[in-house]
Amino acid sequence: MNSQVLIVGAGPVGLTLAIDLGMQGIRCLLVEKKEQAEFLPKMERCNARTMEIYRRLGIAGKIRAAGLRGDVPMDVYVATTMVEPPLLRLEYDCVDAAQAMIAASGDTTQPAEAYQLISQYTLEPLLKSIAETLPSLTVMYGAEFETFTQDALGVSTILRRADGSTMTAHAEYLVGCDGGASRVRKALGVSLRGEGNLLQLRQALYRCDELFDRLPMGDGPGHGRHYHIADNQSSFLIMQDSTRHWTLHAVVEDDAAMAAQFEKVIGTPVKYEMLYVGEWKQNLLLADRYAEGRVFLAGDAAHLVIPTGGLGMNTGVGDAIDISWKLAATLNGWGGPKLLQSYEVERRQVGDRNIGASRYASNGRRRWRSQWTPGFNDDTAYGQQLRANLAEVADIEQRKTNEMIGAELGYRYVDSPLIWDEPGGPEHLFRTYDPTAWTGVRLPHIWVQENVSIHDLIGRTYAILRMGRNVASVDHIVNEFRRFGAPITVLDFPEDRYRELYKCNYFLVRPDLHIAWRSNSLPAEAGKLAALATGHAVDNMSRYHAAQYPTQPPKSLAS
Repeated sequence: MNSQVLIVGAGPVGLTLAIDLGMQGIRCLLVEKKEQAEFLPKMERCNARTMEIYRRLGIAGKIRAAGLRGDVPMDVYVATTMVEPPLLRLEYDCVDAAQAMIAASGDTTQPAEAYQLISQYTLEPLLKSIAETLPSLTVMYGAEFETFTQDALGVSTILRRADGSTMTAHAEYLVGCDGGASRVRKALGVSLRGEGNLLQLRQALYRCDELFDRLPMGDGPGHGRHYHIADNQSSFLIMQDSTRHWTLHAVVEDDAAMAAQFEKVIGTPVKYEMLYVGEWKQNLLLADRYAEGRVFLAGDAAHLVIPTGGLGMNTGVGDAIDISWKLAATLNGWGGPKLLQSYEVERRQVGDRNIGASRYASNGRRRWRSQWTPGFNDDTAYGQQLRANLAEVADIEQRKTNEMIGAELGYRYVDSPLIWDEPGGPEHLFRTYDPTAWTGVRLPHIWVQENVSIHDLIGRTYAILRMGRNVASVDHIVNEFRRFGAPITVLDFPEDRYRELYKCNYFLVRPDLHIAWRSNSLPAEAGKLAALATGHAVDNMSRYHAAQYPTQPPKSLAS
């Protein structure tokens, strides 16, 4: 089995990486130890940035069609049971309303796509079906990663089939997308560091066909996405994308207790079936390294977050898109040695930042849950006081979990060897999005015509954007990129509104939509800019230290 890239793990991160590489004609082998995609509750939301990525892959419409229908409210409730008046209701737009607001926006404050609620057990088979249509991809389930060796030419990997037999797969590069217990990471000898096992809960998946249609039941909460139950067991009910399946998280003593806990949370008899129960631990952990030689880590293999804020799988999709274009550029012959070295520099800082955002949100949730105390549910003045106090604290603290647009859209690559050093820069905000066009950020979206984003005009190439009317020729920059063999296009936006919104005359945007350089005047040495952006720069134009990440892997790095 020979390929250019071997991807271990066919969760959403590995599948997204495979699809993006496959669409670029890169030969990939995607292996997954499971025999087939599992019907298990995991992630349940693609955030705005992930949906922008899927828009660029041309599959956002398929994901929306497979996910929760667009008119269902995304409200979040804090309640005592599903039949009693909620203590707090936080209102959030349904997808249809969010999409309408985005469509009507005339500036850069909105994403190109709204979020989409879609359960992982729906998303994975959909992505798998798309991957299997790409001729350069081979998708192999029932093949488990065992070990690898690598040298200056490539990686040799031993895979074990379900029947116990083994096979050897050869590739130029290996990417481990195999989750929090990653065997690829362990084979590299890379450790996870941070805060582990902060809380241990059980999670159960139920089928209950009648619950959604009966909401509200009595005086209970109406339709929404999340139902946090104020108790001392961290009970948390989540509607899945079918509206027929529900997940419940809770601290209980054994699996069997999850049936009684569901009935307690619902508060009235309903017909249901408990399909799955499992344990999970809350972790805030970051890998020491994201890469070594020709082997890379992405997704949960590199970072573990608490689901508060929805930054787990979505951060992993960002990893996949970053390493994808850099692998493709290297394999196509025009990417310089610093291109792949930059993956760890760029994505590890995002992983670290998002762990901080998850901690921020999780601490907020713990803060309001800590207001529960015995007597909370009593029909007394004291009980009423306790409930009012918890609702007041939750009105502040629970929002930290549900409002993460800054972390989703506003992240910025700092000290990257591929980005022209521009001292200063905007603050890294979790909850609010500042649509600045600073170097290192994702180019802010704006509509250039109906349903056409500025993002849509930038293909899998670098792009020079000229904003305003009084701009000069950029042919000398284009020629320097072509000297390296790098694809590049020039896009003109002469209308005043673009220059007013983006604040500069010239931008260099990378194939992943991140801004590599900006200025009101053209660079004196266009060759240096092209060398920097394509990974060929030899001098240290940023504070990056190449010695920390050797270009050539060790002669023989055994697992």
